[in-house]
Amino acid sequence: MAEGDEGAALDIRVRLDGTATESDIGALRKWLEREKPLDELVRAGRLRIDERSRTDGTGAPMGIGMEIVVALVGGAASVTFRELLDQVKAAVEAWRTNRRQVEDGEPPESRVDPVNPDDR
Repeated sequence: MAEGDEGAALDIRVRLDGTATESDIGALRKWLEREKPLDELVRAGRLRIDERSRTDGTGAPMGIGMEIVVALVGGAASVTFRELLDQVKAAVEAWRTNRRQVEDGEPPESRVDPVNPDDR
């Protein structure tokens, strides 16, 4: 997606690699919901953070994989899409750092990307 096209995307997809467990997905979702200013946007009804099954390009489920989708709701929010994307990336990295400190082993690798409206 080109820099000027980012306004077309209103959702952000967070994916963890194949080493992630279902509890990792749930823990990361809860972490995102509590991170400021994401928490403020969720409480105001301007942001949704949902888990959903991952699919490949053909729509077929990819095993039991899950992803998290962060979606702006309604009209203009008090944050730009670029700011929201940066906040989500920082929150995911903070979760990975915390997980590294409280659990054995490396946390799953993560990927945070804008969702192309055609990919929904």
